[in-house]
This record gives sequence, structure tokens and C-alpha cells, in this order.
Amino acid sequence: MARLSLPPPGAVLAMSIALVSVALAQNSPNDYLEPHNAARAEVGVDPLTWDLRLARYAQSYAEKRAGDCELVHSYGPYGENLFWGWGRPYTASDAVNSWTKEEEYYDYYRNSCDAGRLCGHYTQVVWADTHKVGCGRVRCDSGAYFIVCSYDPPGNVQGEWPYLVPRKNTANDHLSITLI
Repeated sequence: MARLSLPPPGAVLAMSIALVSVALAQNSPNDYLEPHNAARAEVGVDPLTWDLRLARYAQSYAEKRAGDCELVHSYGPYGENLFWGWGRPYTASDAVNSWTKEEEYYDYYRNSCDAGRLCGHYTQVVWADTHKVGCGRVRCDSGAYFIVCSYDPPGNVQGEWPYLVPRKNTANDHLSITLI
């Protein structure tokens, strides 16, 4: 009969700590801020700053969703983007990159999403009047990951553009901000 050989207890603990450290390292405030601010820089919008109050709010809401992992908004006082992923440990950058990929479905000149497509997560990320963000992440009971980012002030105000694009005004030969 074959004998099962287990690693010494200290080795298991070291491996567990290493895995937790990697997971935490991939979900730091900078891991959320960098992809947010890269998307904002592309459209000429000031960078977001990390806000602990928003992060606590987002983490608290994520923990409330851990039992069912449903993509249900908190309907709180902040703007909000939600992400759900299953099958691997999804990270901060996975969530933010999924939201910023919606850029391809956003038509700036009509200020709307392409028919049948979502783009509101992207417009919240690049909303010029939003200055602060805080995010939370949990592994749900099902094994899926739920990530939420809260934004202050909230974006996606009906009838407003997320940011203004400088346009050359040929009549006066200078740059001006124009809404089309």
C-alpha cells in the first residue's frame, strides 16, 4: 500500500501566505487606480484619487453580496461599477479593464452606447467631475469573485457628457470646448 506524504505544516502555511500575498498585491489601491487613470488620461481627464471612505463603503457592500454574488447595485449615494467573475481569482485590473473595454461601444458625438451594447461602466470611469474612487473585492460562497468600485461625485448624469473634447474652432482659429 502506498503512503501519502504530506509537506511539513510550516511549508503549507508558507505556501498559503504566499498565495494570499499575491492576491492582496494584485488588489491594492494602485491596482485599481492605474487602469482607471490610464483610461482617464486617454481622454484628457484628471486622475482619480483613492478614498478610504469609499473603499470601506465598497468593501462593506461587496461583503453583503458574498452570499449570492448577484450583480445588484447598492443604490447608495455614490456612482458604482460592479464586476463578477468565476473560474479564477479575478483581480482589480481585470474588473477595471472589463469596464474600460466598453469604450468601443461609446459614441461620444451622440453621447450614447451603440445599440444593444453597454458602455455606462466606461463612462463612469472617465467621468470628468468624478474625483475619488474606492473599491472592494470578495470571493463569494460560490467561488466567484465580486468587485465593486464606488465613485464620488457620481457620474453618468442623464443628458451630460462624461468629458469634453477640445475641438479646433476654424472660424476663430483657436481651441475651444465644443459639444456636438
